Amino acid sequence: MHSTTMRSGSEIATAGDAPIAAVIFDLDGVLVDTQIWWRDVRDAWAAGHGISWRDEDERRTMGANTAQWARTMGERAGLTPEHDLEIAGSIVDALMERYRLVGAPAIPGAAEAARRIAASYPVAVASGSHRRLIDAALDAIGVVDVIRIVVSADDVPHGKPAPDVYLEAARRLGAQPGRCLVVEDSMRGLQAARAAGMRAALVPNAKVPPDAGAAELADLVLERLDQLDPATIRAMSPR
Repeated sequence: MHSTTMRSGSEIATAGDAPIAAVIFDLDGVLVDTQIWWRDVRDAWAAGHGISWRDEDERRTMGANTAQWARTMGERAGLTPEHDLEIAGSIVDALMERYRLVGAPAIPGAAEAARRIAASYPVAVASGSHRRLIDAALDAIGVVDVIRIVVSADDVPHGKPAPDVYLEAARRLGAQPGRCLVVEDSMRGLQAARAAGMRAALVPNAKVPPDAGAAELADLVLERLDQLDPATIRAMSPR
């Protein structure tokens, strides 16, 4: 048994009146189960610098671009900005090593769902992750041939919850923002999608659940990504 919640226009304002023309996936927590990897690596880094990495620190960095999260980490450790590149490099390298050793922590059905959707809609990935990590993840789950448009928050001025990464993805897709559906697992990601004027589907991650109130920002709430298919997306579009 599974549940699917779709909200009507009276419950939440949709981003546009036209049918959905493109789908944009978040990466961490949606296509690969890497949120816990980020926490593990940051916990280890923080311990090496004599501090603890708190839940509130993790929330602040979720969806942020590399410069933003490196500065947050540096501030927590009392380091000056000239250390930010070193911080970023150490975290990215540690995560890349995990991909090298064990592949990607797959989310059951996620890669197959992305393929089904890509057969009917133009698709992109828009993520706060460094581009090296995005490429490693997509290669590990075998979807590089169908997800060819990739935007890292490092490509734009601001990471999530700012809309920049999603607006850039829509631009590269050649789609109007109001005709894009974003697939997210976090509050900050949903806020970014809304700020971009896009519709949003929430697929909560079981290991790192979204903040309270996230479901109220979504047009569609699913238990698993494999519940999202072209028919479900068409049903979200106005008749």
